[in-house]
Amino acid sequence: MAERTLRGARLGGQSFEDERGIEFAARQQVGYRCPQHHEFEITMSVEADVPAVWECPRCGAEALSTQGIEKEEKAEKPARTHWDMLLERRSESELEDILKERLELLRGGEIGPAHLHRSTGKKRKASA
Repeated sequence: MAERTLRGARLGGQSFEDERGIEFAARQQVGYRCPQHHEFEITMSVEADVPAVWECPRCGAEALSTQGIEKEEKAEKPARTHWDMLLERRSESELEDILKERLELLRGGEIGPAHLHRSTGKKRKASA
C-alpha cells in the first residue's frame, strides 16, 4: 500500500518545501581577477574569512582578490640537512676524530664488508 502512495512523486527530483519562514545566512560577493584578466565573483558568507587567492574557473590560474586583500607570505624555514642535525650533537673536531678512528678500523679489517678486507695469507684448496 505504501508503494502506491509514492508512485509519481519524483522523489529526489522535486522538493515540496517552500522557502517561507526560512532565513538565509547573510552573503557577500567577492571578486577575483587572474593573470589572464578573467574576472569572476564567488558568493561567500559574511562571516567567512575571505581568501586572498582563488583558482580561476576558466584557466585554473591563481586569481587575486579585487578587494585589495593581501596574500599572507609564510615564513619558510630553511631545509634542515643531516649535516645540520649532526652538528647539533657533535662538534667538527669530534667528528674528525671519529672519522679517523673508523677509517683505521676499516683499513685494519676489523669492520666493514668482507670483500673490502685484504687477505694476508694465500687461500688453500681443500683436498677431497
